[in-house]
Amino acid sequence: MVNVAAEMIDRRRLRRRLSFWRIAAVVIAIVALIATPLLLGYPKSFGESLSNQIARVSIEGMILENQKLLDLLGKLKDEDNVKAVVLRIDTPGGTTVGGESIYEAVRALAEKKPVVAEVGTLAASAGYMIAAGTDHIVARRNSIVGSIGVIFQYVNAEKLLNTVGVQVNAIKSSPLKAEPSPFGPPPAGAEDMIRRLVMDTYDWFVGLVAERRNISVEEARRLSDGSVFTGHQGLDLKLVDEIGGPETVRAWLEKEKKIPKGLEFVDRKPQDDSSFSFLSSARSLAFSFVGLDPRAGDLESAVMMKTGRLDGLVSLWQPFSSRTSVQ
Repeated sequence: MVNVAAEMIDRRRLRRRLSFWRIAAVVIAIVALIATPLLLGYPKSFGESLSNQIARVSIEGMILENQKLLDLLGKLKDEDNVKAVVLRIDTPGGTTVGGESIYEAVRALAEKKPVVAEVGTLAASAGYMIAAGTDHIVARRNSIVGSIGVIFQYVNAEKLLNTVGVQVNAIKSSPLKAEPSPFGPPPAGAEDMIRRLVMDTYDWFVGLVAERRNISVEEARRLSDGSVFTGHQGLDLKLVDEIGGPETVRAWLEKEKKIPKGLEFVDRKPQDDSSFSFLSSARSLAFSFVGLDPRAGDLESAVMMKTGRLDGLVSLWQPFSSRTSVQ
């Protein structure tokens, strides 16, 4: 009997210990759930998302079709606490389709709330296209703007292939299929076909600038010879509205759009899947290590942003040593 009683007492003690550690584990888990957002600064972000603000979105690097950026612009359009949006633009341009899609999203946003472009070092080609979609363009005196135009470049590697003894054959449904090709000179009509394509897009771009900057089509065409201008020059040419920075942007919004004084600028970024945040950080680190742009979402985009190789029509100003790689 004594042994049985002792055994029962031990079991009760063990159950009490187990219950204690179960409760302790639950408490630790709850504390961790509460502490993690605190450590990551989420309460601040959550408070910012609820307070009245001027949202600030950075558009940098090569302009491509960026669905996450388009989603963010669409989201800001419907957030009542966002009283205005500032686009911080620093880009040499990119694909015309990428610029067009962002331009259209900016125009849709501007129908509901004020949108201002704050140009950093560069807003050229498709970058300027996006800036033109805003209500007001602010640039630094020595910012670079312009390069209004479209380009399609291709390589003729026929001599190189002959040198290394490579022959490329093709069976095509028609002579202009997949032309111009890097494997030989373009057939008759290929360059005219591409020229028509380039000029159609160019005319659209010129009309966009004329409409948005309130200048004649003739004047817009005169400025659309591919030239780049400083912000100071752009002010005289009506490509820029003001010279300045964030406080110039704030002053214009408060004076012209009656935005409440003193609203905080809140940087807003396209949504990233937190479950892939570690992989994204590792990818960015790897891209930086090999000299690629860490902002690229994948290897293909990183290579294109490094070399300037883009598929389709390009509206791009390239401060690179070689221009022949863009197509």
